[in-house]
Amino acid sequence: MDDFVRIVEVGPRDGLQNEAQPVATADKIELIRQLSLTGLRTIEATSFVSPRWVPQLADAAEVYTGIERRPGIDYPVLVPNEQGYDRARAVGVEEVAVFTAASETFNRTNTNAGIDESLARFAPILARAQVDGVKVRGYVSTVLGCPYQGEVAVSEVVRVAKALHAMGCYEISLGDTIGVGTPRKARAMLKAVASEIPMSALAVHFHDTYGQALANIDACLEEGVRVVDSAVSGAGGCPYAKGASGNVASEDVVYLLHGIGMRTGVDLPALAATGRWLATRLGRETGSKAGKALAAL
Repeated sequence: MDDFVRIVEVGPRDGLQNEAQPVATADKIELIRQLSLTGLRTIEATSFVSPRWVPQLADAAEVYTGIERRPGIDYPVLVPNEQGYDRARAVGVEEVAVFTAASETFNRTNTNAGIDESLARFAPILARAQVDGVKVRGYVSTVLGCPYQGEVAVSEVVRVAKALHAMGCYEISLGDTIGVGTPRKARAMLKAVASEIPMSALAVHFHDTYGQALANIDACLEEGVRVVDSAVSGAGGCPYAKGASGNVASEDVVYLLHGIGMRTGVDLPALAATGRWLATRLGRETGSKAGKALAAL
């Protein structure tokens, strides 16, 4: 089995979108520049959502046009609808992501649309992207629990993921949005989805609310997944899930992967330094245990 794991760095988008205080556009561009020097191959740059809903990302066009896109690195952006797709394409975006949930209640709260409505909304984006030669990634959130309805049926996770894959998403990221998953549940969910979609087209995205993210990732790696979403310095959270902590820290994920013999191509000290820089800019300590340990050496 391949021992290379691709890290999808979501810090510039998922990590910053819920910050209470505005983050300067120049700092976002600098963050992406630093991340681009660490060996990461995929850095989610921003999201072309309505500034009314996510004011922290109102500068999406300025950020994307301000970054230096380096060869060998993909810089995808999130788009919620065709209007977002239009804005993204206007500044030269070559990969987008669409997002829905496995929980009907969560999806209505998050996007003001039911799951099937969201999927219908994505159809013209996928059709246009195919013509434009644009890659599309799909996100499925609340795969292990919902803040409103509690348990989420694995069958719904499979249904939604399968629908996105059938529509043309090259990769489906399975997200434990509120961080309630445990290794056995995470493994079972992944196996169920992988029974309908090739494992090579799946990624995992864990939040660390209960300290289970690394254990969940390890369990999914054993099952065969080779793409992991994470955010430098553990930045992030979910505005619709009270108490949910940030994404698992990229530095901690890379330390785990290297420790079990997996390859990432990522320079861990450089990534940790970027995490500490970001924490300083955000006015708090880094959320990465690996970053703190490396700084103390």
